Amino acid sequence: MYQALYRKYRPRTFEDVVGQEHVTETLRRQVASGRTSHAYLFVGTRGTGKTTCAKILARALNCEHPVNGDPCNECDSCRGIESGSILDVAEIDAASNNGVDNIRAIREEAVYSPAQSKKRVYIIDEVHMLSVSAFNALLKILEEPPEHLVFILATTELKKVPATILSRCQHFSFHRIMPEDIEKRLRFVADRENLGLTDGAAALLARLADGSMRDALSLLDQCVSSDRVDEEAVLRSVGLMGAENTAKLWESLRADDPAGALELFDRAYHDGAEPSALLGNLLSLVRDMLMVRVAPKGSRAMLSGAIGANRLMELSRNVDTGRLLAASETLQEAVEGMRDASDKRIRAQICLVKLSGRLAGTYKPPETYDTAPTPSSASQPSRSTAATKAASPERRAESAPLPTFDDDGPPPWDDADIPPEGPFEPELIPETVPEPTREPTREPAPARPSTAAQGPEGDWWGQILSDCAATLDPGTYTFISNRDDLVPEVMGDALVLHAKNAFVKLMADSVALKTAVARAAAARLGKSLTVSVSLGIPESPPAAPASPGQDRLEELKKFEGIVKFK
Repeated sequence: MYQALYRKYRPRTFEDVVGQEHVTETLRRQVASGRTSHAYLFVGTRGTGKTTCAKILARALNCEHPVNGDPCNECDSCRGIESGSILDVAEIDAASNNGVDNIRAIREEAVYSPAQSKKRVYIIDEVHMLSVSAFNALLKILEEPPEHLVFILATTELKKVPATILSRCQHFSFHRIMPEDIEKRLRFVADRENLGLTDGAAALLARLADGSMRDALSLLDQCVSSDRVDEEAVLRSVGLMGAENTAKLWESLRADDPAGALELFDRAYHDGAEPSALLGNLLSLVRDMLMVRVAPKGSRAMLSGAIGANRLMELSRNVDTGRLLAASETLQEAVEGMRDASDKRIRAQICLVKLSGRLAGTYKPPETYDTAPTPSSASQPSRSTAATKAASPERRAESAPLPTFDDDGPPPWDDADIPPEGPFEPELIPETVPEPTREPTREPAPARPSTAAQGPEGDWWGQILSDCAATLDPGTYTFISNRDDLVPEVMGDALVLHAKNAFVKLMADSVALKTAVARAAAARLGKSLTVSVSLGIPESPPAAPASPGQDRLEELKKFEGIVKFK
């Protein structure tokens, strides 16, 4: 019967364990000197050798002829423990035996001396899965164990193990195995099995294993379909896109060629690659480019190894650190969102189109699309045609400069990360003076010397701010009172706050602030206004709102024969 490679080539001595010398050397010395503990705790990620070392230690403690702390694997005790015929060594899965009754059964039989071995050993795998009552039941026997009893606990989540258990065990941390060590072990297994594993395929499998020797051997077992295992066979079997194809995909995105990027993606998708794996490869490439850009001297040890450092520098040309960070965040959000997506292919395609626009600087965030109707021209105050175009949302979106990024500092706020929000509708307040229906006048408003809004009654915006001071917290009030960052403008029945940049817009676009401004504006200007926040300050200074008395005077001027009394 065929046996999986990770089971067939499981290490049988401490010397065979790869990449955990700091653990195996200590255990060998303890066994050789007879200074062993009654409880061990092995902690590490999957496939790093925790259970393997626990089994080796159990055989070494009971071996009749140990060799420098290693079991001989030839005596009756070693062969019996390895085959499972000796019941003095028990391996327990805490994931399925996590109740207090299971631990009580262990306590009841642990007090008896071993029947065929020197030590009675209990290996409890995934010990963090035990319940609280089970941990309490285990605590007493760990504190005062019989002389013949040894516990070996293994876990992948140390934080879930109680401190009372930790303090009674010797703690050994198992590290992720380095790719070069995994690659060397894969070549050894391939030579024994005559698999014809190429160097490129071994390096690729070592990177995909992510520090797990078991994963690496399982992947190798999966890729064996012919007499030769090369990189193409690995990519085809695992369902990944090759490094060069990933680089071509990135070049299409960088050149703002979404059609070419989607064509490469669909070609890989029809070849059997998973959309999440394709975006994961692209995310790994972006991560490598960031490492080369941020830490050029020490980055070689941190790279995945799929593409060389010189090629990475070429791929990241004309793309600054800020855009690389934005690209990595976009890809990571898409990969995480695919877990619950009904159609992963569509989500990946949309991600590529969005990423292409962001890298080229042509992507418009959702908030710049005019989905809500702007105030009609009939409800706007008198303004010139040039001022109207400058203040329109479309013109502001086109004239706003693209975000720039500094390689030596953090990137600025990304406008696309700000969720779009429609105009805020405050509580309606009755108007103090009814405003008659009239046709708008077309006379251009006089230019203002500064951006500070001046009305007929003086600084009307300053008066509104002073009214809001009692209802807003001091930090928010100080922030919005800066006239250079936030410029108000009355457009018909709407009060638009023009923000200097996306950060100012994010801070000003809050329910509390817009409610306070709407109430204060209604009291000062004599009419109810809807308050909204817009990105970008218009080139022409906003016209001041007309007071209710001025509006009525303009209406009366339409009639002839009006005599002005002094």
